Amino acid sequence: MGDSAETESLRPFGPARSTIKGAPLSDGEIKKYNDFFKASLYLSLGMIYLRQNPLLKEPLKKEHLKARLLGHFGSAPGQIFTYMHFNRLIVKYDLDAIFISGPGHGAPAVLSQAYLEGTYSEVYPETSEDEEGMQKFFKQFSFPGGIGSHATPETPGSIHEGGELGYSISHAFGAVFDHPDLIAVTMVGDGEAETGPLATSWHSTKFLNPITDGAVLPILHLNGYKINNPTILARISHEELKNLFVGYGYEPYFVEGDDVDSMHQAMAATLEHCVLEIRRFQKQARDSGKPFRPRWPVVILRTPKGWTGPRKVDDKYLEGYWRAHQVPITDVHENSDHLKLLERWMRSYEPDRLFADGKISPELKALCPTGNRRMSANPVANGGVLRKPLRMPNFRNFAIPVEKPAAVKSSGMQNMAKFLRDVMALNPTNFRLFGPDETESNKLSAVYDAGKKVWMGEYFEEDENGGNLAPAGRVMEMLSEHTCEGWLEGYILSGRHGLLNSYEPFIHIVDSMVNQHCKWLEKCLEVEWRNKIASLNILLTALVWRQDHNGFTHQDPGFLDVVANKSPEVVRIYLPPDGNCLLSCMDHCLRSSNYVNVVVADKQEHLQYLSMEDAIVHCTKGIGIWPQFSTDNGEDPDVVMASCGDVATQESLAAIDLLLQHFPDLKIRCVNVVDLFKLISNVDHPHGLTDREWTALFTADRPIIFNFHSYPWLVHRLTYKRPGAGENLHVRGYKEKGNIDTPLELAIRNQTDRFSLAMDAIDRMVPRGLGNRGAAAREALRSAQIKARNLAFEAGIDPPSLRDWVWPHKR
Repeated sequence: MGDSAETESLRPFGPARSTIKGAPLSDGEIKKYNDFFKASLYLSLGMIYLRQNPLLKEPLKKEHLKARLLGHFGSAPGQIFTYMHFNRLIVKYDLDAIFISGPGHGAPAVLSQAYLEGTYSEVYPETSEDEEGMQKFFKQFSFPGGIGSHATPETPGSIHEGGELGYSISHAFGAVFDHPDLIAVTMVGDGEAETGPLATSWHSTKFLNPITDGAVLPILHLNGYKINNPTILARISHEELKNLFVGYGYEPYFVEGDDVDSMHQAMAATLEHCVLEIRRFQKQARDSGKPFRPRWPVVILRTPKGWTGPRKVDDKYLEGYWRAHQVPITDVHENSDHLKLLERWMRSYEPDRLFADGKISPELKALCPTGNRRMSANPVANGGVLRKPLRMPNFRNFAIPVEKPAAVKSSGMQNMAKFLRDVMALNPTNFRLFGPDETESNKLSAVYDAGKKVWMGEYFEEDENGGNLAPAGRVMEMLSEHTCEGWLEGYILSGRHGLLNSYEPFIHIVDSMVNQHCKWLEKCLEVEWRNKIASLNILLTALVWRQDHNGFTHQDPGFLDVVANKSPEVVRIYLPPDGNCLLSCMDHCLRSSNYVNVVVADKQEHLQYLSMEDAIVHCTKGIGIWPQFSTDNGEDPDVVMASCGDVATQESLAAIDLLLQHFPDLKIRCVNVVDLFKLISNVDHPHGLTDREWTALFTADRPIIFNFHSYPWLVHRLTYKRPGAGENLHVRGYKEKGNIDTPLELAIRNQTDRFSLAMDAIDRMVPRGLGNRGAAAREALRSAQIKARNLAFEAGIDPPSLRDWVWPHKR
């Protein structure tokens, strides 16, 4: 533990202490900033406490309070302080800026600014800038039918809700990539700074090109406490904290204290210095045409939690302590003394003087920018306003020739990469490919012909030999799924387009990020002024069934379960069975808006089934009978062999072949699913089939052997309402069995292989007259399965006759 002098220096109290010295504000300006600060703080408290009597024109009574007191005040003063001081620089230098509120439940700060700037009343006219409007503004906060305590989609100027901590910096950088004049002022809570995603996102400066990109100005807000605990970065020495950010590649500037007047001067001087530094770096790079990586500024703002509130309540610390984190005084309904204390506190902000007739004076309003220069009105924060449709190549031009179904192998992923290359070439400033170090591994390296990997670090001569690095690249790679996902979200939220590619087993790392984005999109559908943004497109490859050397740790297809839980209004899942279907799906996803699209496709060579025109038809339907692999010829089938997923489809077709070898007269119907949500009832999902359509495909009374890419329980969950599904639907999928397996041996472990499927079909059809014929065939299939597995254990490879299987029938 540090000595007393060092510990004292870490406390947020006293006159301002700052790295940058100066007094840019006159006494008159300080008075105005004090008044604006008070007005904002009053609004923040009013949102938490008041339902009536918004201007305290009469003594505060219990009936004026909300019945449930919800909200967070602790981080609001520091955020307000930063926001209003950056407004001064927007006005002075005509800056293009947005504000990202990272601290959890930081809405009071940004909502108060949107209201004072007039934006809030513009988008919600009922919350007008008068007493009646203020009363409605207060009531709606954290109130049923109102808005939440985060910077939700209802908040003008927000692209970052902050419901889950850790993504403010990655969202900010995503927003400024390819926005060369934009500054994203990003408030980072010191609790948020303890998260893994936030820690990795500090490295984003290594990918920021000062010629083509804007800048992020992070403000690390050290208010000292989380809900009930000190924060780590607020309790380490100045030297250690400075070295941390110097190590990250930043130039840190401290602003610390609680004396309001001197803090105004320190913050004004510091932020202005940072803006001028940003402009200097950008001018140097743009004038010279030589990109470089400067030490970008970061501000470390240390103020008390709940700044300007009572230091103590009943001898218990409040301001500067964790008790100020949420509702500062919680028992005002029951404790009349505390109610009086709250009233004195609120009146100390002088609402009667500052809000004459419920509106701030023109002199105070003049501190705010106007029009789209207001951070709460910047079109970047309503990215759909700026979004332009991608210029798209004709995906048909990349078709894989399929003269005979299931006869030729090809890498659909490697072929699709050429399509992505042309998408990137046609959209050089508003499309990027994101991924954690796997573009090459995922067979997408063709995109490097249109855009290299962004790299602002040092270069070695060997980088010329396949490194594919460039300062002005279009591929974003960092071995942090969190950061890549955050970049992509920020990029599309601010009006552009992109694609994230990832190994399937490790996309789980961003489960909760995708959850949050889905919730953001769903809420945006309820906000009429929010324009649609480009979809969040996720391409999953390196799939569970082809982890030949990676083993059990790399076998997890469960991300689909996570996505399937989200609102049917905003999520889509596609499992194209071959390369032409992959092209059709990807073209559709890149053109779409306001969805999270998940496309699951393996990167290895696989059999190709459909010509391009047939693939387009199949993907448009999302599900269909494949007559080229069926023998029912329009009659009632003996069995329905269904599949969803590329490897699952291959094994299902091979199982049909085995069945026909033993029972040439068997009536088999082959059904393939591309759009997973076709399985859901149309009552529950806009893509779902009606029961009549379901029965037309699957019948209502015949056994269905369904081979699925992921965990089988998901299909059962999606189809539980379907006619006959309870008795007739038998799903095979990944059952958490794996090791260092050959592809076929892994399938055998999980009973998704051709032999298991054929045997299952025989078992289900026994009552239909197979009898002893079925028993003999079953024995032969079981023997062949054992031989194949034994060979895998002995030789480490699947039998060539099975590995190189093609469809042998002329149908």
